[in-house]
Amino acid sequence: MTERQIDKVQACEPQIRGLYNEAFPKEEQIPYEDLMLLMEKMSLDFTVYYDEDKFVGFTIVYPRKSFNWFWYFAVREELRGKGYGQQILSKLIARYKDSANILDMESPLQVCENLEQRKRRHAFYLRNGFRDTGVGKSFDGIDYTILMMGDGNFTVQDYEEVLNELRSFWEAMPNAEE
Repeated sequence: MTERQIDKVQACEPQIRGLYNEAFPKEEQIPYEDLMLLMEKMSLDFTVYYDEDKFVGFTIVYPRKSFNWFWYFAVREELRGKGYGQQILSKLIARYKDSANILDMESPLQVCENLEQRKRRHAFYLRNGFRDTGVGKSFDGIDYTILMMGDGNFTVQDYEEVLNELRSFWEAMPNAEE
């Protein structure tokens, strides 16, 4: 598997944008145009992954001093369950091995239509060295839980800090949503 860090122009390729729109519920998406503007303002690591010339998926990581936030992680639907997610996560873990890493995901404890998918995703991250932090939040009726890999603890204050950073970048953008 090969990987390539991309910029805003490359991120607008239809297959990447299409996967973003397909893989994440609308409630979890930042409008794609806004995400592209955030790429200019934030030091985001936007990486795409290929199996030879076949587009497999992408990740977006927000590298920070105290921890890295594994923000978006998507594999094309028809390629899920074939080991690609494992390969991609292994590459991310190796790239960011010298610091703590966090991710938020839909809670596997919330009653919902995609509960089995959430449980499988949660188990996948636990098998790969992440642990539950006991920290969670609810947005737009969706409960999220925070998982962490690495030393230290992650608190509600840490979560608020990263969300406030994101808000500050977003609010500084022209035409930011109110």
